[in-house]
Amino acid sequence: MAGRSTIAFSLLLSSSLSSLSSSSSSFASPAAAFTSKLPASRSFASAALPEASPPPAPPPSKCRSQSSSSSSSEAAAIDGTEEEEKEEKKEKKVYLPSLPLPPPLFSTVPGTWAHDTMSRRVESEILERTYDEMRDEFHSPGFESALEGMERLRSELRDASNVKIRHLRELTYDDDNENESRAREREEWRAILEPFVSKGDTWLSAPWMVAEFYLYRRLMEEIGYFDPSNPTTHLWDPFLKAKRAGLATSVASAENVMARVEGLPPTREGTGLAAAFALWGNKMDLSIWPADAANADRDVFSEILERAGENLLHDDANELEDHCEGLRERGGGNVDVIVDNAGFELVTDLALADHLVSAGVAGVVTFQLKSHPTFVSDAMEKDLRETVEHYASLDAERYPYAQRAGVRWQKYLDDGKWVCREDNFWVQGSAMWDMPEPLRSDMTSRCDLAFVKGDANYRRLLGDRDWDYTAPFQDVVGAYFPCPVCALRTLKAEVGCGMDADQVERASGLDDQWMVNGRFGVVHFGTGFADA
Repeated sequence: MAGRSTIAFSLLLSSSLSSLSSSSSSFASPAAAFTSKLPASRSFASAALPEASPPPAPPPSKCRSQSSSSSSSEAAAIDGTEEEEKEEKKEKKVYLPSLPLPPPLFSTVPGTWAHDTMSRRVESEILERTYDEMRDEFHSPGFESALEGMERLRSELRDASNVKIRHLRELTYDDDNENESRAREREEWRAILEPFVSKGDTWLSAPWMVAEFYLYRRLMEEIGYFDPSNPTTHLWDPFLKAKRAGLATSVASAENVMARVEGLPPTREGTGLAAAFALWGNKMDLSIWPADAANADRDVFSEILERAGENLLHDDANELEDHCEGLRERGGGNVDVIVDNAGFELVTDLALADHLVSAGVAGVVTFQLKSHPTFVSDAMEKDLRETVEHYASLDAERYPYAQRAGVRWQKYLDDGKWVCREDNFWVQGSAMWDMPEPLRSDMTSRCDLAFVKGDANYRRLLGDRDWDYTAPFQDVVGAYFPCPVCALRTLKAEVGCGMDADQVERASGLDDQWMVNGRFGVVHFGTGFADA
């Protein structure tokens, strides 16, 4: 393992817990329904097992990887597509991992989290819960077309193995400004989807990352999110109640975290601890663990932190801290946070950004945010600003540290030390090495360090491909990313890299669901493509 060992990390983190109240509350994950055993090797089921809910455990004696379970026609189609892409990219500058690209993950293999997600979870859990939470709105005047669209999408997903994906519908409304921006975004999606639409891929046979991001974009289409002709559903966030519930239940845990963050020293150890809070905040993902009003006054985060050291599978904290010290010594740099979830995780991201500014590591922190609602809890600019306003307006007697943090955060926004940017790229199902212009050039020239938060962003860093778990992060991500990059991720999908074989063996021995339930985490650091 590069950098500081998990033992040292555990000692650093445990030193902070004296100021954090412990909690006896359990933090059970609905991912426990996923019972397939993921062994230390990249072994998944290759035999076609009967579909069930939850999925059956794949036999460990089957073939080595999920990619070899994909049909030969899928592999041939992907190979053909990649050959065409390589020819096309010869004519322009290309940024790719330095290792050969393995095949992408598909949702066709029963017993995998990808299959369970696309064949069951997205329809019967995520969209069902969204409908239940927004039932009153869906049955209100002006929502008739949104309700019809929601049911149309759910109907497709109930038959995901047979229903073919399609391109987004043509624009039908007249707003010129809206048309221009949406037309550009639709063309980007057309380019992403074309290889799979043209060969008749279904929701399951298209690559998992493409299909899952496409699901949320289709939901926006079906509810009329971008259609200004219906003011009732135009820019209506179907996940708003879930996000606000997550925000409301975040405060009890956040109060104790903010007490510690406020006193962090402007040192490398302070930076490491702030990053640790942001890492383990990723465990609290509303798409997997919905906010529970019963826990609104409980500090559920302390229990997660108490086990953080033993659950860290790779730690590049030394490399991260060295880089941050360099930024501090030169008077502070430009740091980006590619944000994942709203709710408590966003609060820990704000705490990290708070420390980076106050400690002199960053002169400006730019939050890269989603341009439309996606993955239930992923954060947009409006969610970040609402979080800051909520914390600044807390009862200062009951939550003094959290309230003071909110006031500081608002001042950072007002003074331009914190900047919010939304971009369509962050909600699209393409690999991060396909980052378009001008976004890539901006990050290359402006950004001194990017924190990439969460599982979906991490999957995109890896192109959602079947990398060997021990493949070095520098060779997979650091070789192409436009600037120095630190990935903070708790594992919620069957994809990964940069982990030592003994840590993979240990995790798989401790927990059959080690790749999907958010128990384990990684801190990865890469230098970025030096000549980008």
